[in-house]
Amino acid sequence: MENVDYIIVGDGYAGLFFAHQLIRNNKSFVMFSEGRKSASQVSAGIINPVVLKKFTTFWKAQEQIDFLKSSLKEIEEYTGKNYLIESSIHRIFHDENEQKLWLKKSENDDLAGFLDKKFDHLEVVKNDFLSGKVNQSARLDVNGFFTGLFVFLENKGHLIKDKFDYSQLNTSDSVYKDFKFKNILFCEGMRVKENPYFSDIPVIPNKGHHMKVKLSKPIPENITIKKKHFLFPVQDELYFYGGTYDREQLHHHIDDSAVEQLTKGLSEFYPYNFEINEVNFGFRPTVKDRRPIIGRHSEHKNLYVFNGLGARGILNGCYFSKNLYEFIEQNIPLHEEISLERFNKVK
Repeated sequence: MENVDYIIVGDGYAGLFFAHQLIRNNKSFVMFSEGRKSASQVSAGIINPVVLKKFTTFWKAQEQIDFLKSSLKEIEEYTGKNYLIESSIHRIFHDENEQKLWLKKSENDDLAGFLDKKFDHLEVVKNDFLSGKVNQSARLDVNGFFTGLFVFLENKGHLIKDKFDYSQLNTSDSVYKDFKFKNILFCEGMRVKENPYFSDIPVIPNKGHHMKVKLSKPIPENITIKKKHFLFPVQDELYFYGGTYDREQLHHHIDDSAVEQLTKGLSEFYPYNFEINEVNFGFRPTVKDRRPIIGRHSEHKNLYVFNGLGARGILNGCYFSKNLYEFIEQNIPLHEEISLERFNKVK
């Protein structure tokens, strides 16, 4: 029987950023990974402090950006690579009214550090009304991040490539198969619906598609362009374009309507031919109030959940992993806006 401080179930952003907290604090742990690509692993990796439809920001945006950058530097110390790609988002304006709204919003204290007042004209793409740059925006090298961390975890004996079997969990003795654990954390995304301990948490699947395309005329700069969706270079002369949001068509195959939506969206501002190389999709675990769900099981006090990261999985996963760690280890209360307890209050 091996004694560990933690078992982590799930290998997306929530699981990996929490694993980073454990590494920083010299805790022993194992992570169970099915080896199937999660929504996190097919995500765009966009790091964006601005809601680009309304030119607004969100709760703790600056704190989350700052914490992510410092965390990625810490991760670099043991993986040997910083996975932050300094590639700013440029939002193409639809008309002059959007330009004026952007400038007006840039005067707000919470947006002044994010909305650049100098507009740019982008090469190759249609942008008759120019584009606005989102300062402090960037991307995560998603493939590099997961590959690098999985290699590190496997080399250190933390990674177990196996599906977690709930029937083998003995909550009375805190034992799972050959492991005696102090705490177990479930961060399974939409697979939480199969979890007998947390299946009732109110996460809603939001299906997102993206394409990888080859452009006949490349974009000359390594930037992220946003109109309806995001366009940016990846590898082998391919570009990522996506992603869609769909709460209705939740079957596990590609939706033709999503591909049509993406193709039309790209054609609206990219006036040249392009070739679709591949299409992928994933299911984001979203919550009605757009806050993560973090907390302790009501009966089994060493079982925890970390879910509901939504479309901001990188920022939410990184920032709130520290809150969760401090809640477990130091009994520092969770903010009521992210706590599982908020759903237990009488409405």
